Amino acid sequence: MFTDTHCHLADPALLPQLPEVLAAARAANVCRFIVPATCRADWAAVLALGAANTHSAIGIHPWFAAEAGADDLAALSQLLTQHPQALVGEIGLDFLHERPSNEARARQISLFEQQLRLAEQHRRPVIIHNLKASAAIVAAVRTTRFSQGGIVHAFSGSLEEAQAFIRCGFKIGIGSLLLNPAAKKARQAAAALPLEHIVLETDSPFMLKNEINTPANVRVIAETVAGLRGISVAALSMQTETNVAQLLAFHTNPKK
Repeated sequence: MFTDTHCHLADPALLPQLPEVLAAARAANVCRFIVPATCRADWAAVLALGAANTHSAIGIHPWFAAEAGADDLAALSQLLTQHPQALVGEIGLDFLHERPSNEARARQISLFEQQLRLAEQHRRPVIIHNLKASAAIVAAVRTTRFSQGGIVHAFSGSLEEAQAFIRCGFKIGIGSLLLNPAAKKARQAAAALPLEHIVLETDSPFMLKNEINTPANVRVIAETVAGLRGISVAALSMQTETNVAQLLAFHTNPKK
């Protein structure tokens, strides 16, 4: 069994065909799904997903930092109270998309830190988007004293960056970048990082050129990771599923 730890099942590219998408995933032995939102407009649809073994995450993506306000954060906090099994995400920092100004970066950091504080308050793991912002993300985690862990998704950085995230308590999301043979850093991370810190994902419906990505592709990603590491797909499944179970244990074993 495998889990797609980052798939946007409520996206219009997937939602109308969701039964078929999930059936294809399960045929590939991908049987559990973590589904993040990106903005307030997504939250209701993501939370309404009723498929078995589907875990929702709600948050505000850094691309929407300019529009986010105090009312959005208050609404997020209320929904986290109402949905005790929801994670927080997709949140984070993006210093590459549209090359944000210093002011825009500051807005992103402020929003990210506020959502980390909410996640800490509600004791939820987070799903982190990171583009060219690793040092700032680690700094924000330390500033907020965030301790609930989560996933740095679609990892594409150096082994040193990955180790910094691991020291902060995060799993490293290995995904569809591996399907590009030129993605040297992603392949190096998949091959060299301690297996107990890796989870698998697609970021569907995104990441593939000229076709819609789907959770079934976790199987192809798993086969690639297993090949890079020289281990069996079964051994990879056993450890990555243990990693996901640890991540999702927050709502069955809450901290006192």
